[in-house]
Amino acid sequence: MAWTYLFFAGLFEVGWAFGLKYTHGFTRLVPTVLTVTSMAVSLGLLGLALKSLPLGTAYAIWTGIGTIGTAILGIILFGEPATALRLVCVGLIVAGIVGLKLVS
Repeated sequence: MAWTYLFFAGLFEVGWAFGLKYTHGFTRLVPTVLTVTSMAVSLGLLGLALKSLPLGTAYAIWTGIGTIGTAILGIILFGEPATALRLVCVGLIVAGIVGLKLVS
């Protein structure tokens, strides 16, 4: 169950990173409330996952999911460049996450 908590914690991390773009410096109420809620859920789920997963592994995977998801959303929704080197780097993060999962 800890891996499930960690996966969803990572998805909520993507949500709050994505939401920050729409808060306009926390001046817009609805995006701010949704972003702060996503932050709280993400940290709460991470805390539950840490009950049984190693700290270093869980934190690296949590941030990795957030990084990958945010980079992909940036490419798809905001037209950020999808250069070959950028995609290779995202692939390396995926490889690191898979590697950590395999050894944990």
